[in-house]
Amino acid sequence: MEKPKNRSLSPINAGSMADIAFLLLIFFLVTTTIVADTGIGRLLAPDVTDRHTDVPKRDVLEVLVNANDEIMLEGESIAIEQLREKAREFIKGYGGADTHPNFPRFKETDSPEVIKYFGEGYMVSRQVVSLQNSRETSYERYIYVQNELTAAYREVRDELSLEKFGKTYKDLTNESQIQAIKKIYPMRISEAEPY
Repeated sequence: MEKPKNRSLSPINAGSMADIAFLLLIFFLVTTTIVADTGIGRLLAPDVTDRHTDVPKRDVLEVLVNANDEIMLEGESIAIEQLREKAREFIKGYGGADTHPNFPRFKETDSPEVIKYFGEGYMVSRQVVSLQNSRETSYERYIYVQNELTAAYREVRDELSLEKFGKTYKDLTNESQIQAIKKIYPMRISEAEPY
């Protein structure tokens, strides 16, 4: 019996392997979805030359979030569930009455859009919500507090919009009505440097 001859195997042409790898790379780049980071949608205030504007204490609601994620409102510890309601009370005041020392003062408006819908001399809130957190505050708690404060503004604006225009603030389509509501209850959330 004859032994089979050793056949030398011809080398495999790997020239097209680079093309295949390149095509696979392109395929995965095109089909992969990258989740974008989300943040808080806030418009920054315009640059002001005089940064040391004195705001009376009664016009500022101080919210502090400490390293243990506890919330202090005007120096008193509160539960997160109470924050929205307390903020709403502060933003609204007592219907614009300047007589209550714990709520912000209101000023008479000079805006034509507000006068157009709300009449001469309608009172506009001067309130500011000051938020400060510890460097050790968890991101989740910080976002939750931001959401509660934003929701307080939304609810107050919705209430006024329903009363005046018969629909919620979010459902308004007339730009001058939207601006009127914003001018009566401007969203002023001031963030102090973390401590």
